[in-house]
Amino acid sequence: MTEHPHVSGSYWIQTAPGPERPVLEDDLRVDVAVIGAGVAGLSTAWELARAGREVAVLEADRVAAGVTGHTTAKVTALHTLIYDKLRHTRGPEGARLYARSQTEAIERAAGIVAELDVDCDWEQRSAYTYARDAGRVEELRAEAEAAREAGLPASFVTETGLPFPVAGAVRVTGQAQFHPRKYLLALADDVLAHGGHIHEHTTVIGLEEGEPCRLTTDTGATVTAGDVVVATHYPVFDRALLFTRLSPRRELVVAGTIGADRDPGGMYITPEEGTRSVRTAPHGEQRLLIVTGEHFTPGTGDTRSRFQHLADWAAEHFPDVTLTHAWATQDNDPTDTVPLVGPLHPGAHHAYVATGFGGWGMSGGMMAGRLLTALITGEECAWSGLYDPRRLRSTVREAPSFLKHQAQVARHFVGDRLRPPPPVESLPPGEGAVVRTGGGRLAVYRDEGGHLHALSPRCTHMGCIVAFNAAERAWECPCHGSRFDTDGKVVQGPATRALEQREI
Repeated sequence: MTEHPHVSGSYWIQTAPGPERPVLEDDLRVDVAVIGAGVAGLSTAWELARAGREVAVLEADRVAAGVTGHTTAKVTALHTLIYDKLRHTRGPEGARLYARSQTEAIERAAGIVAELDVDCDWEQRSAYTYARDAGRVEELRAEAEAAREAGLPASFVTETGLPFPVAGAVRVTGQAQFHPRKYLLALADDVLAHGGHIHEHTTVIGLEEGEPCRLTTDTGATVTAGDVVVATHYPVFDRALLFTRLSPRRELVVAGTIGADRDPGGMYITPEEGTRSVRTAPHGEQRLLIVTGEHFTPGTGDTRSRFQHLADWAAEHFPDVTLTHAWATQDNDPTDTVPLVGPLHPGAHHAYVATGFGGWGMSGGMMAGRLLTALITGEECAWSGLYDPRRLRSTVREAPSFLKHQAQVARHFVGDRLRPPPPVESLPPGEGAVVRTGGGRLAVYRDEGGHLHALSPRCTHMGCIVAFNAAERAWECPCHGSRFDTDGKVVQGPATRALEQREI
């Protein structure tokens, strides 16, 4: 058994720290306010700035340091197994629009890299969805046929660059991979160069829709804007109850160096084994192997053992790997397959949202930037209906997924309250749990010095009971994916308020 590296933080963030952006302290008036500085938010801000709009980007943490800063950074229109499903649920034209929108997003990003001369390790690669189980070959053949009908350069193959045999794979040529943070820091600089504003450590806590819209922040400053885009990965303002149509999923990442001759020469993913995703990145004369998988609902199960499984898998198939990094990422899966990009709710005229990218936020976020800009500037976009959050037919058609998600939320909301909690005395250093005390239940973490940090166990989003992730030392909500540090500060939304501190 290979020992996995301790959770080190994202390689992308460590190798591209970026400059600090100021906190918003004074009131601001702009054409468009974008909440969230990940790939969707910054892509939208960049497109709008180039369209002549004055834009303000408001980020609760740091630019490209959230989900986007922890991605595997594949820029591809091949999204595991989606096209065969789409041609049945959305029809052949829906599948073609999906492929076209994702492909044009990739081409747009390649053009931006060239125009801005961004040194972001942009590399063209083929993308593969593979299976080792021979029983899935027909499924792969159907996906290759559907992807080809949708307009992608797709084919079914049985040979790949992986160091193990596969039963079959869908291959799509002409895709890409890159260093996401270097790319997005360049976009941020260009937004500023075109008269935009970017503010970090500025949490938006209120949205008043109107003409104009008004945003209130935790700094006390107010932003007045003609239009507002909510690009916070999971919507922090959710007047259409989109959280009922989103299922949070956390995945782990391990990375380390391998010889350049061991590079499998593509981007790979399989739905088998709890998902395994493989690609490499430049690393001097070597390559950085990046392996992702072990997906799970936040706040459930033993994260440390999952990291171990992933590290063992990487070492088994790439024996010369020297693991140096481990981190985790989070995605939201829409219950009807396609991301939700467009008006925030049925009555919205100046508020928009981008969410539900289902693990494919790089091409999806770039696509969202172009789509939202078209909606705000009054241009036509052929795929606006495909991604419209107000759609109902596909939600009804895929009701079983919707109902399954709601049942899981209900089980956590009720069941986690019924589970017998351990006594606080049982907590070892470095561990946390929802424990039993004289005053009821508390979320308690015992630090390495033995000191106890007590919080309310109720997530501030909708009141579900949080659970402790020991590997990352964070409290996580299993209902909608909010995450908090050991002092209760919000690490990841949709929650915007910290867990209340308590005394034991």
